[in-house]
Amino acid sequence: MISINPSKGSMAPALAGLFAIFALTTGCDQPKNSIVTDSAHTGASEFTIASNKTFADNLDLDNQQDFKDARRGMIAEAPNTALISKSGVQVWDAGAYDFIQGEAPDTVNPSLWRQAKLNNIRGLFKVDEGIYQLRGFDLANTSLIKGDTGWILVDPLTTMETTEAAMAFAEQHLGDIKLTGVIFTHSHIDHFGGVLSLINSQQAADNNVPIIAPAGFMEESTSENIIAGPAMTRRGVYMFGNSLPRSAEGHVDAGLGKQVIYGSTSILQPTLVIDQPEMALSIDGVEFEFYNMPGSEAPAELTFYLPEHRAFCGAEVLSHVMHNVLTLRGAKVRDALLWSDYIGQSIDRLDQVEVFFNSHHWPTWGHDRIITQMEQQQDMYKFTHDQTVRLANLGYTPSEIAERLKLPKSLAGNFHLRGYYGTLSHNSKAVYQHYFGWYQGNPAQLNPLPPEQSSVRYVEFMGGAEAILHKASESMQRGEYRWVAEVLNHLVFAQPDNDAALQMLAYAYRQLGYQAESGPWRDIYLSGALELQSESREQFYDPGLARAFVQQVPLMQFMKALSVRLDAEKAEAELLVINVLFTDQQQNFVLTVRNSVLHYQQLPAANNADASIALTKNLFVDLLLGQVGIQQLLTTDELQVDGSVLKLLKFFSLLGESNDNFNIVTP
Repeated sequence: MISINPSKGSMAPALAGLFAIFALTTGCDQPKNSIVTDSAHTGASEFTIASNKTFADNLDLDNQQDFKDARRGMIAEAPNTALISKSGVQVWDAGAYDFIQGEAPDTVNPSLWRQAKLNNIRGLFKVDEGIYQLRGFDLANTSLIKGDTGWILVDPLTTMETTEAAMAFAEQHLGDIKLTGVIFTHSHIDHFGGVLSLINSQQAADNNVPIIAPAGFMEESTSENIIAGPAMTRRGVYMFGNSLPRSAEGHVDAGLGKQVIYGSTSILQPTLVIDQPEMALSIDGVEFEFYNMPGSEAPAELTFYLPEHRAFCGAEVLSHVMHNVLTLRGAKVRDALLWSDYIGQSIDRLDQVEVFFNSHHWPTWGHDRIITQMEQQQDMYKFTHDQTVRLANLGYTPSEIAERLKLPKSLAGNFHLRGYYGTLSHNSKAVYQHYFGWYQGNPAQLNPLPPEQSSVRYVEFMGGAEAILHKASESMQRGEYRWVAEVLNHLVFAQPDNDAALQMLAYAYRQLGYQAESGPWRDIYLSGALELQSESREQFYDPGLARAFVQQVPLMQFMKALSVRLDAEKAEAELLVINVLFTDQQQNFVLTVRNSVLHYQQLPAANNADASIALTKNLFVDLLLGQVGIQQLLTTDELQVDGSVLKLLKFFSLLGESNDNFNIVTP
């Protein structure tokens, strides 16, 4: 048993600044082709209404248990006003979701509408004696556990702004919150990004405040979005509906919470790492049993049990949704079988549990209810894994498996297993990818033409644009929106200026969105429809807001990111060696360009270098964030250059531009 006793000095972090999120509305152009006059209508079609009614008829939507649990222990309801950052940017607006009341409108799947109403229950909650949660201030929850001399904070939120607002609200009702411990349950930014608004490394050291995280936390939290950041950011705009109005025809809920928050992010180096399957710690007089669960919902993740409270925190390994085995914004595939096994291990440990709370959603109380919920979650992930592999071994392809699989009735009727975030459809495809990769075994899929080329030929084979529009219109009138989307996608990629095709495809996407039970599926379809009918796109993310986070990224991760930006065509026949010395870190990297590949090694300066530069990590971060240009960099006194300036400029010219606003629904 390791005992940690923080000092009794006051931390007194400044808790100021309120802010809120983007609630954007965008108009839609009217279709110009008579074939698609129906697409001018943005409401639900008769087929969508019928589909949503089927959902309502097959689920116990009147069941109030989740609503009772979500409201239980509420100390105070959170303000429903917009929160504005110090720079005047609206980061979060809870009031934008006031329309989510009463019965589901025709344009929203009634099951998703129910989840949206649950996620609208916001405030400060008493989970158990000495355990509190702040819910609805961000995508995730933050939890507070009372210690002998202060408070142990579990999962700061995504941004420093939302974290400040949440903690200021908590202090209004709980009094001064002096941190005596901080726990990061896993390596996703909505569970640590706001930490520097409350405590920094010097304050943690001075007050003996442990910063606890699972093994691999820093590497995983700083690597996931660095190398593949632009593509993940762009796809995330679709997945989370950033461009959509908050309305019954737009974004209503993310399933996991209301929405992703964009603001100032940060990170803090852990001082105590959970690197064993089980570790017992005493933090400010509170006994913890930590369980390390790497490779589950996140590459680095832990859960914990509080024996004195008989309370289990499942982090994000467990929640009130079917989670993603592969997130649609893009990430590494998760292991559904390992995920299920971790839940089974937790069940075996929790013979005395009475309280169950997580990093998202609301708690569950009562031993039998908790174990039943966990067993059902365990079985859901194992069912997805086992049945996908079974069908794959029978020769079924991912799309065939996704169409065939249905949860057994004993699982499907439970709301905490519904596909509000992940879905059985794309999770089964992720399991297939985990074992078999992208190739499905059919030679026709081994080396197909890219869409821009194949679509032109599809249009020609199908009799031309007018014939396609006519046939698609007939399919539309039968409510065959999936087929219409598949066909018209070819026409749009062949003729991106064909307004009739754009409008009809947008209409099909919109109806598919209105029918979707999954928040991300709805947002993806509706975002596609919006961009087909809009001439411009919003740019949502200011890289400068991530400065406090990016400064903590290891330099080796930056070198990896640089290497994937090398433009191979421009680098053809180039041979360059560049030394990069980071003066404040006393680290030197030797960068070598050969055969259109950028290699990087942390080594002493190479004698044969074409050029050598010396700069601080902060200046390098400014360059990466676009705060400093190459020309400005070369003229600053903070940069020292030896060797050929021309060779150095040549090197920089080989690094292609980053693009996080590329086309998705058009070529």
